[in-house]
Amino acid sequence: MRLIAVSLLALAPVAAVAAEFKAWAVPTFESIGLYFDRPPAASGQMQVRYRQASAADWKQGYPLVYDAREKQYRGSLVQLQPNTIYEIKLEADGGSTDLHVRTRSESIPAGKTTLLPAGSTDKTVFIKEGGTESAWHLYAPPPGTKFVSDVFNQSDYNIVVEANYVVLRGLELRNAGIHSVLIKAGVQNVVIEDCHMIGWGRAGGARVWGVLTGSDSGVFAEKGAGGLVIQRNLIEYPRGGANDWESGHPSGPQGITLIDSAGNNVIRYNTIRSTDDHGFNDGIGGGSNYSFQGSPNRDSDIHGNIVSNCWDDAIESEGANRNVRIWSNYLHHTFVHVATAATAMGPLYIFRNVFGESRISHQDLSGGMMIKTGMNHVTINGERVSTGLGHRFIFHNTALQPQGGLDVFSNHELHNAMSRNNIFHSRGRSYPPDRGEPRNDFKNDLTGGYLGGGFVKSMFLPSQKPEWFLAGSVDKIQWGRVEYERGGKQFAITDPVVSVKNPAIDAGVVLPGFNDDYTGSAPDIGAYETGRPALRFGRESAPGFARAPWELY
Repeated sequence: MRLIAVSLLALAPVAAVAAEFKAWAVPTFESIGLYFDRPPAASGQMQVRYRQASAADWKQGYPLVYDAREKQYRGSLVQLQPNTIYEIKLEADGGSTDLHVRTRSESIPAGKTTLLPAGSTDKTVFIKEGGTESAWHLYAPPPGTKFVSDVFNQSDYNIVVEANYVVLRGLELRNAGIHSVLIKAGVQNVVIEDCHMIGWGRAGGARVWGVLTGSDSGVFAEKGAGGLVIQRNLIEYPRGGANDWESGHPSGPQGITLIDSAGNNVIRYNTIRSTDDHGFNDGIGGGSNYSFQGSPNRDSDIHGNIVSNCWDDAIESEGANRNVRIWSNYLHHTFVHVATAATAMGPLYIFRNVFGESRISHQDLSGGMMIKTGMNHVTINGERVSTGLGHRFIFHNTALQPQGGLDVFSNHELHNAMSRNNIFHSRGRSYPPDRGEPRNDFKNDLTGGYLGGGFVKSMFLPSQKPEWFLAGSVDKIQWGRVEYERGGKQFAITDPVVSVKNPAIDAGVVLPGFNDDYTGSAPDIGAYETGRPALRFGRESAPGFARAPWELY
């Protein structure tokens, strides 16, 4: 997505590097994907420094990783400010390359506005007239009214988008036969915001029962669509429901589905929820999984969402995963929290998410895995190539598993994965075994089994909100016979519960660009940093959130 607000990309070679080298950047609102085509540096490292334009001090970014297949360094800057020019230095071999990049503005350039009729319609709306890069076409209800599309299962879609540079804002979409919003193949630059999608889709169910449909979605983007911004929507209660794992791989409705996207998507601050009887297959997902495209493909952000009631993956990010960032999501009542099979190109960044309960089925609460991995081989131009060589960076996540979550990672083949500063308590295995080069790098996580959910919960301060600040002390079993003296009496207790300092506080390692704002002597382990504001999830956590017309009128 290249809007006017993000057009300051440095594509030409600069004097600091040879003419055949090329560096460029692809921004979103809060991230910048960096690319540098060149041979590997003699040191093996490509360092990154950056600052807001005209700021005095430079910050260190996380180093770029090298992909020998494309002779390219790449990586991301994260946690940036929208509509801000950043000066960036890529440094190696004693030289540097400079980029000046503006992150995307959250103010969409206004063009034509089409006011949809107030009240309710039972007809599909086809969006055939788009806008331009500097003048988007807005579709919304008249001020002070609401627009409701209720097609009563007699039409396949509420809205069909066939044009570029379109904004859908504040719409209530009910009872579509298949998808609430269908974005046609190849369409670019669509914003869907502040909408309510409910009651869509076909009956659903297991394929082993002969139900061969699936992936009916609140938002469904056909092959090659991209540059999508899906934000502040309530996507809930599909008509059907996915089967759970007791009848085979789940199949059924999804909240958001992207098929072989063109990339540069932002999916943020949505609330995707249902009941288990009307549960999703994936909350956010798509395909093709074992590919060099997939969903969301490249240069994309998924953050600030609440996703729950999924029988397979809360977030499925699979395919290329080239500079994809997944952060600050609350993922609950699902089998897998984040699925990453495959990550063909990378790097993929998974950081500061909170993982809630995992379960296999309605009857079996033993749980699945927090992060699904895996790879396959595909044939491209007659050559057999791996889809499992992209880098995964897994930082500062918190897993709350009082009822489930058997393993942290799935038992698939995994390469080039790095974890740091995660709270990963599970009853099963923390890390998968290495299966040859390139190897994984798992360090400085808080892992291990536990006797019950209460011991995990004691790590966090109680709250009425979805937030888990670290408590100063935690409960722990002190194994063995422990001698005590109380009130002048001598006695012993076998395996007592004692209070000890929280092992997550000030126990993290510094990760440039990811935890620069830590308090204390070192970063805390997990998603929350003591002394910093709480993470917020879902529609109402979005900056400047306001009630939508379908909530007000």
